[in-house]
Amino acid sequence: MLSFFVATSYGVTFSSLDRTLVVTSTTSVTQGQVLKSGEDKITVTWSFNQSFKAGTDSSYKTVKVRLCYAPVSQTDRAWRKTNDDLEKDKTCQFKIVAKPYKPSNNSVTWTIERNTPSATYFVRAYALNAHDVQVGFGQTTNANKTTNLFEIQAITGRHVSLDIASVCFSAFSIVSLAGFFYMEKRKARIMSQQK
Repeated sequence: MLSFFVATSYGVTFSSLDRTLVVTSTTSVTQGQVLKSGEDKITVTWSFNQSFKAGTDSSYKTVKVRLCYAPVSQTDRAWRKTNDDLEKDKTCQFKIVAKPYKPSNNSVTWTIERNTPSATYFVRAYALNAHDVQVGFGQTTNANKTTNLFEIQAITGRHVSLDIASVCFSAFSIVSLAGFFYMEKRKARIMSQQK
């Protein structure tokens, strides 16, 4: 109980957590290809790390899986900055899933959300206790966050249908403007003939 109050009053640090979860990910594209927001999928699996003694996970109640920025995509971007204090950490901003904890046979397939920015990523899972405090973690990359990374390309916002719609609306506005001038000239001509 005392450790819970200490953790909540000072915040949990990432360096204090043990890597008690084994996390792997596969993507819907072949190795080395760029994933596309809103289209491609990531399958994440996780389980308890059997190298820890039995009962280490007795306080685990929930697992939250998140998409995290790799260091290469954090450079000169304070809004993505890593901080050892997990309340201030901005590495893992995208929720993939939150599920009740099971020691094994956990998997989720997640379609990359359309608002995911272009960057290089990895996946991290946090184990949380009954008080929703992080007590363990696992990730798809090494401690230096240099292996098993993947790149996501954001939606550019330009589609063929959008280009066609803009051309149609531009043509409609020109025709409308020409029609307006024609009607005004016609009205002015009729008025001058009546005088």
